[in-house]
Amino acid sequence: MPTTLPALPGPPPDPHSYAAASPLRPTHLHLALTVDFASCTLAGTATWHLAEPPLAATELVLDTRDLLLDGVGLGPAPTGPAATYALAAAADPVLGRALRIAVPAGTAAVRVAYRTSPGAAALQWLAPAQTAGEHPFLFTQSQAILARTWLPCPDSPGCRFSYEATVELLGAARGQLLALMSAANNPQATAPDGRYYFRQPHPVPAYLLALAVGRLDFAPLSNRAGVYAEPVTLGAAHHEFADLERMVLAAEQLYGPYRWGRYDLLVLPPSFPFGGMENPCLTFVTPTIIAGDRSLTSLVAHELAHSWSGNLVTNGTWNDFWLNEGFTVYFERRIMEQLYGRPYADMLQVLGEADLQHTLQTLGPASPATHLRLHLAGRDPDEGLNDVAYEKGCLLLLALEQLVGRPRLDAFIKGYFNQFAFQSMDTDRFAAYLSQVLLTPAGAARLDLPAWLDGPGLPPGAPAARAVRFEAVAGALGQLAAGTPPAALLPSTAAWSSQEWEYFVRNLPPTLSATALGQLDAAFHFTATGNAEVLAAWLERATAASYFPAEAALAAFLRRVGRRKFVVPLYRALLAVPGGPARAQAIYALARPNYHSVTTGTLDELLGWPPSPPAV
Repeated sequence: MPTTLPALPGPPPDPHSYAAASPLRPTHLHLALTVDFASCTLAGTATWHLAEPPLAATELVLDTRDLLLDGVGLGPAPTGPAATYALAAAADPVLGRALRIAVPAGTAAVRVAYRTSPGAAALQWLAPAQTAGEHPFLFTQSQAILARTWLPCPDSPGCRFSYEATVELLGAARGQLLALMSAANNPQATAPDGRYYFRQPHPVPAYLLALAVGRLDFAPLSNRAGVYAEPVTLGAAHHEFADLERMVLAAEQLYGPYRWGRYDLLVLPPSFPFGGMENPCLTFVTPTIIAGDRSLTSLVAHELAHSWSGNLVTNGTWNDFWLNEGFTVYFERRIMEQLYGRPYADMLQVLGEADLQHTLQTLGPASPATHLRLHLAGRDPDEGLNDVAYEKGCLLLLALEQLVGRPRLDAFIKGYFNQFAFQSMDTDRFAAYLSQVLLTPAGAARLDLPAWLDGPGLPPGAPAARAVRFEAVAGALGQLAAGTPPAALLPSTAAWSSQEWEYFVRNLPPTLSATALGQLDAAFHFTATGNAEVLAAWLERATAASYFPAEAALAAFLRRVGRRKFVVPLYRALLAVPGGPARAQAIYALARPNYHSVTTGTLDELLGWPPSPPAV
């Protein structure tokens, strides 16, 4: 049972939501949608139910961006009276426009009829040529504040609501395509009438609303877990994720029961901008983690861990993003340790810390962007979220583990998830809770929590990982630097894992010539590897060295894959070499239609898109 605690600080205001300050907070959504692939739009009604009818007239504020309103009414019935409402005249480019609805006393619900715009930022409509089959595809990506582009809602992680939805497919999609949401998707065949019903009984924030529609099949992995994918991908996906139920059991043994019913994966087309998205009951994953040898499934462990850290206890605002991601990275690596051993988890930790060090160097030693507590007001939060929240947050938990011991930290984390289940948490409230429950005054002084939360970089004495299995890789790199031919290293590298190869490629001497890279490629076939992590690291190095035999693979990878983690560094590498900017522009012109808006939002700025017309 949750513990009774002294009062914690109140939640801070959310700088990214008009609705977060609304006098009324809706607690349940009934969503009725039609999906029209012909016009690339959604249309329907969002009915927001209030916890209690207000005793006096007040207003409900919802977040919207680029939505077309068809009317606003009072009460749950379509025949209810029209409501008085106002939509802000000027749209903020990031926040959109506040929808303010006058709510008379005694009103139980408010209905908003609306349509999305064809360019709604959360929605990606894929033509058949952009999928693995012969049918179109739709998926949403609502994090961080894009839910407001496909329904009027309180689009703040601090606002939670349960929901039910009816989704109807129009036109040729009816009877051909399957609809799924971040709810209980009982394995089902495609509905002949194109109508689907969903119910999510647990309160979730708007960024965890998700919808996908495509030609999808399902394969079970256990009684409560399975995978959806396009038919041509399903077999490989089913093999790749065979350990999913073992992951769920390991997570439960660590931090308590999985509370969401089913846990299924949906493999999306490769344009998906992230590695994964932890939508409740239905994690979205990129096909770039299907390597054939189950070597990249730590990403699935990460998204599963979000079922506790993020979905169960959610960051109150995007300034508190580290509370979602730092806990999740720590939890992910504990799952992987439990399944595959400490040496395996140590490799993941070392690679993660290397990513963090690169980010800290890029941002600068004094940058406030290296604090755990962020200050994102006035910015698109999606552009301010980086490895700091993930890896520095994880290191804070490792520092706590060193300070109090793993058993006490595990008990604390398990109690934290139980105490604040289906609630939101911000940095100040977490710091107060940590001090009340886990830290003694002496422990707090040794930890120096303010330096972690509001200081730049890493505090002195921050944990540093060591991976025994990387020592052999370092030895091979040393041999290479001493002049050993790459082919002579083949016997000692035969049993290397994906992580060892990634470490090898990342740590190749930066001065290697294109000729030297050619020798490596001839021995290890990096340009032809099917492992996306290794390939992306290799292509970045090959681009920097102007290793021309990899150019075709680079162009093909950038045109096929929209995962921002991969494509942004590769375009940056192109921009840094002679002739690279023109090549980057040419590739981007072909690839951009395949990218989600989350990716193009970053790349348009990086590449100066659209390019200026030539001078006359």
